[in-house]
Amino acid sequence: MFNTLDYFNARLEATISPMDYLKLSQMEPDKYFLIDVRNGPINVRSITIKDAHVIPQLELPNRLNEIPKDKVIIVYCWDVWCNTAAKVAKLLLEHGYKVKELTGGIAAWKEMNFPVSDSSQDVEVSDSCGC
Repeated sequence: MFNTLDYFNARLEATISPMDYLKLSQMEPDKYFLIDVRNGPINVRSITIKDAHVIPQLELPNRLNEIPKDKVIIVYCWDVWCNTAAKVAKLLLEHGYKVKELTGGIAAWKEMNFPVSDSSQDVEVSDSCGC
């Protein structure tokens, strides 16, 4: 039977808070691979978490070769209401990756004034959010 303790253990296993990720990635920068998996027009997602790799969820199946298997993969999307990162985490887990979802997405990260960068790139992306 799945109880409350199991739920919280599973939740902690599957997620990482912005504060914990920032601290751990500074202590062990080579251990983590952060991916911005948001879909949508580039102009609305030009701000990313600093050092994030931009691989939109809709492109991910064709770009798995860009993701290292020897690192902990951290995925994020828009905010707590978006489930794109969860979809990506499931796909990556099915392909043998170790994955965690960044809780709160880019919205929580920006709210805490953590480092961001402008990733204005010429990337062809669908206007569909895919959430």
